[in-house]
Amino acid sequence: MQLAESKKKELNVLLIGAGDLRHVLWTIAKSYKHKKRKLNFYILENNLELYARNILLLTVALEKQSRMGLQEKTELFLELYGNILVRKQSEEYVVKMATEFIKMVTDEEYLMKKLPYIDLSQLKFKERDFLEGIFKFWRNREVIGVFEVSNYWDLRQRKLLGVRYDSRTNVYDWDYQMRLAQRDADIINTHEYKYWRNNGIAFEIREGDYDVPNKTLASGLILTHDGEKHARRGYWGDIIVSPYIALGIECEEKSFFKKSNKVFTKTASHVAEYNVMSMFHEISRKTKYKLLDGMEKPPEKPYVPDIIELDESDDQSDADSFRIEYVDIPEPKPIFEQEYEPLPLDGVKITFLPVGSLLDICKKSKYKKLFQVVYFSNSMVHLLQPDINPMFDDKATVIIESARYMIELKLEQVTMFVDKVQGIARTAGCTSVEDIDPEKTNFVKMLFERKESST
Repeated sequence: MQLAESKKKELNVLLIGAGDLRHVLWTIAKSYKHKKRKLNFYILENNLELYARNILLLTVALEKQSRMGLQEKTELFLELYGNILVRKQSEEYVVKMATEFIKMVTDEEYLMKKLPYIDLSQLKFKERDFLEGIFKFWRNREVIGVFEVSNYWDLRQRKLLGVRYDSRTNVYDWDYQMRLAQRDADIINTHEYKYWRNNGIAFEIREGDYDVPNKTLASGLILTHDGEKHARRGYWGDIIVSPYIALGIECEEKSFFKKSNKVFTKTASHVAEYNVMSMFHEISRKTKYKLLDGMEKPPEKPYVPDIIELDESDDQSDADSFRIEYVDIPEPKPIFEQEYEPLPLDGVKITFLPVGSLLDICKKSKYKKLFQVVYFSNSMVHLLQPDINPMFDDKATVIIESARYMIELKLEQVTMFVDKVQGIARTAGCTSVEDIDPEKTNFVKMLFERKESST
């Protein structure tokens, strides 16, 4: 389905509960194929940690080739996106950029200089202060006792599985075979899925030690114990579905879905790597990314063989007499010694709205009839009420995430969810424009058209 047509020179998109910037990045990546329009994205979430991660992931996506190669950028993005543990050099990048982010949050002029595509002006002062606190936490190089994410991961698995914890490998296999694979996500390899469920590491594209907590996944939560409220920092993200769903199960390059003996020759990690790499390529080059034959990556640490020549007196039949010495090539200058300067993005603005402010901003005149596209995550669709449709353009597209990959739900519950959200959307003045299979659709697309009698 095409988005609702509009002759306006600007496309204003509101994303409610999207969780990350992948929709924004994909839209920017594909924008060169369409008529030139200014793209204004408005992000609304329920916690500021997501805003902080969005800024970080956008920063990685906009790294210039002179500072970070396409392959390295892809690996860093996937690592920070989907792993609870990262490499030391990835943590160094976060630490360095956290210092930059602190300056951006506290100095609007510095933000305009470094990341002119981001607008934090709508945030409250206390929210900016909270963001500054998040970045200071990221900048903290202490590991032990600060964010023991592997322990948090294990404790949540124990809480989820209960007495089944000791046979958790069988539980993971059942979840994969009877839930994920049955929902057309079988490109996810059973071994990579079970490894992620057990360790919280989804992407190990680059060889190395993944042993540093990914502090960008930390978030705060208010817990009630014995009638008292306590603030706790931990990992409260996904431990069931996996990051592969977001980036690794669909791809324009169909060769990734070839099978041999009824088994996929590639995995979701390969698909995610290609998707992110092609997205970054299109953002920077404005051309379609072409898959190279073989796609073999160079070794992580290149070596130059220094062959020691043998004289005629040596016994060349003796294998031990033939020696090859490997000379280690010095590492290149670390990227964080160079000043960060993003790729140019013409006509793109990303505005972060105050957390949980949807019902407040819909009353403001500057948002009246502003948005041509509105996206709701499945966890935020309850906010789609008649009270907020004054923000919709006279003809707007409303996109609602389905519950297809909430694998804790049965398929009949997934169908019930789609029926329910369509009813909610109709109450808000939207109409269905296509027939869908509730068990096969990822998004429910609706059309809002303002009636002449409406205000």
